[in-house]
Amino acid sequence: MKNSYKAFSVLLIILISFSITSCSSKEEKKTLDVFNWGENIDESLLNEFEDKYDIKINYNTYDTNEFMYEAVKSGKTNYDVVVPSDYMVEKMVKENMLEKLDFDNIPNFNKIDSDYLNREFDPGNKFSVPYMSGTIGILYNSNLVKDPVDSWNILWDHKYKGEIFMLDAQRDAIGISLKRLGYSLNSTDTNQLNEAKKELIKQKSLVRAYVQDEVKDRMIAGEGSLAVIWSGEGLNLQDKYPYLKYIVPKEGANFWVDSLVVPKGSKHKKEAELFINFLCEKDPALKNASEVGYTTPQKEARETQPDNIKNNKNAYLPKEVLDKCENYKDLGENLKLYDEAWLEVKSAR
Repeated sequence: MKNSYKAFSVLLIILISFSITSCSSKEEKKTLDVFNWGENIDESLLNEFEDKYDIKINYNTYDTNEFMYEAVKSGKTNYDVVVPSDYMVEKMVKENMLEKLDFDNIPNFNKIDSDYLNREFDPGNKFSVPYMSGTIGILYNSNLVKDPVDSWNILWDHKYKGEIFMLDAQRDAIGISLKRLGYSLNSTDTNQLNEAKKELIKQKSLVRAYVQDEVKDRMIAGEGSLAVIWSGEGLNLQDKYPYLKYIVPKEGANFWVDSLVVPKGSKHKKEAELFINFLCEKDPALKNASEVGYTTPQKEARETQPDNIKNNKNAYLPKEVLDKCENYKDLGENLKLYDEAWLEVKSAR
């Protein structure tokens, strides 16, 4: 009887141990913390990745590069994948906030178009993989604007007084003014910045409002003739409302690249690289481009897009326009020059 009891006890311990181990395994299922811009992914892809690789994704969003930067810098949450824009990639690299990527784990990197690679913010793409790209440009109502729209100059045309929406964002507004004058949108030359500032102050009486996301509804409603807008929103509006047209001015514009990166100290770097590789596959990249409306750097995905998208010269820019476009750079302490100039513009009467 004692031996039976001892055997039963051993069996019970084994069963309990197996149960605990089994529960622990379930509890230890890997989780990736992903931090992305709002409305910057086809969310069905999150479930697709989870099902395919048995890795849970904890997905959160942000509205600005600066908010993302502060959240990562604070270390309160250990994000595994974030999606900064060009100048913020540069800043995070400078501050040793990003892991170098192991491209053995990202074989789909070779499917990224070379136009998006080896840019100044990350030479050699040691830390970043291009995810989505776009421009800033002009959206105009073709029922109200009969003049040719091919230059930033039209935003200074008195004919459209009270019918112009400008973006309420200092780098964008000052950058437009700089490009119109033939300067770099990253200029830190005080004379050039002063000239750009004066031109924005001259323009102010023509501007109906300085706006952000609300510009879409206001242009649909016919409240304005011309607006500065991001290409994703502009091209999507053009598809839905044929009277609205999006163009990138001939002087060039901000050409931005949002990139996938792994913050320093990620506990799941290999899995993060697996997720990055997944998003660089043809079908996920195509789904993202269709859902979000921005251009995809994935070559196979672009080739599969409808002709009206892949051949749209205001989406995938011709070389002569792309060569005049610039990524924003991290200005460091010189950003205060833009802060001061923008304050003067906004407070001018």
